Amino acid sequence: MYRAIRYSKKREAILAAIRGTSCHPSAEWVYQQLRPLHPDLSLGTVYRNLAFFRARGLIQSVGVVQGQERFDGITASHSHFICNCCGSILDLPDIHPEASLTRAVSRQYGFAAERCELNFYGLCPKCMDQQNFKEEPLS
Repeated sequence: MYRAIRYSKKREAILAAIRGTSCHPSAEWVYQQLRPLHPDLSLGTVYRNLAFFRARGLIQSVGVVQGQERFDGITASHSHFICNCCGSILDLPDIHPEASLTRAVSRQYGFAAERCELNFYGLCPKCMDQQNFKEEPLS
């Protein structure tokens, strides 16, 4: 049975907050940003709407970083770099997970794989500078 989706100013504001930033926010970040404009907003409402948007493909989850699930308003295929030190998440728009990898996994293991996400982990330039990081040559 199909249920109509009701319009909500809070729902619209939550989606706009996710799509309007490049910081890959957590639910807590969205809540803190919108609370001054919507004093009756609850953190539970933010979580429910993020799940709603993710289920409908309007946003994607980047994964859990430093204990909080982080979200991306860009749903087109792209990769991310996640800093192990500060937790920043950067889009890598020119690095696309290969569709051939998804097909190969499906064939080799008998899955019906639909997509692949590619995340890189390490230190961002700011954290490298703070730690006086010297890159070791690859062997």
